Amino acid sequence: MLIYFVYLVFIFSVALAAGGVVLSSRLRNRYKSGFFSTLMYFQVFIYTFGFYGIWGQLLIKTFLSDYVASESVNRFSDISVFLGLPFLVFAWLMLLKFSQEISGRKSNNWFVFWFLLINFLMLICVGFFISRSTGTKPMSIIRYYFIIMNFLYSILASIIILFPGKNKSILFRYENRITAYSLVILMVATSITLHYYNGEPLMGLVFIFIFFAGNSFLPVYLSYGTTITQFSEDNAKDISFDDFCKIFEVSPRESEIIHEICNGLSNKEISEKLFISLQTVKDHTHRIYIKTNVKSRAQLMNMVKELKGINN
Repeated sequence: MLIYFVYLVFIFSVALAAGGVVLSSRLRNRYKSGFFSTLMYFQVFIYTFGFYGIWGQLLIKTFLSDYVASESVNRFSDISVFLGLPFLVFAWLMLLKFSQEISGRKSNNWFVFWFLLINFLMLICVGFFISRSTGTKPMSIIRYYFIIMNFLYSILASIIILFPGKNKSILFRYENRITAYSLVILMVATSITLHYYNGEPLMGLVFIFIFFAGNSFLPVYLSYGTTITQFSEDNAKDISFDDFCKIFEVSPRESEIIHEICNGLSNKEISEKLFISLQTVKDHTHRIYIKTNVKSRAQLMNMVKELKGINN
């Protein structure tokens, strides 16, 4: 019965990996944005590690256990996982670069250089520790290396996305929160299942499924759960004004001010019409500019002029 679960999870793994790469490639080709290329490279590297390092050791144990001594099988399995770790390092690099780019930050070459240098020195240390260790199983060392580093880089990526600072984020604020919190949740789920994995095949299959499903989250969410596609030139005019207010978290009072701005009223005229002070109008207008990432009335008016449901 277990072998059927193995086949089923493997099929799901292939489907999720292919889907993630295809969606990332489609986003890159459609929007011609550099961060979508980074996302696609992340998908390629993380799933290469998934098949080479994770499924590879399973296949080694499955097909060699009847012909090779168990100690040799375990050694081949450990080597397979360890040789897959460089792909994991590049995947983490792409995740951090993607987080920087989507939050409006620029990634420089020095960051890439130091990241790779530090992480490959760590891999050398891990390999040296494995070769010298006699009381600890190599797989346990690799397991906790993965848990610790995955925790570190997932948290760092989430913080970068959650707090873009003064930079113009590609996503809207509530989308940043969903993306950042989801990365943390998926990291925790992956780490917990890997921590409690003790060689039991079923728990191993659960870890594999969470690993592949979790790493397909970003392309799926960006393709179907965000407003990136909604604000393309082809269909921006199909968004209603109510949707616009929801997307940018515009309050009811701020929506009234947007209406009056689009009607051509000055701040003083808006304050008299809505029976609020001139300073209050200026404060609301400033917050509207921040929320919608515009710098002037003209930009705001151009943004909303083709929305459905706004009364002029």
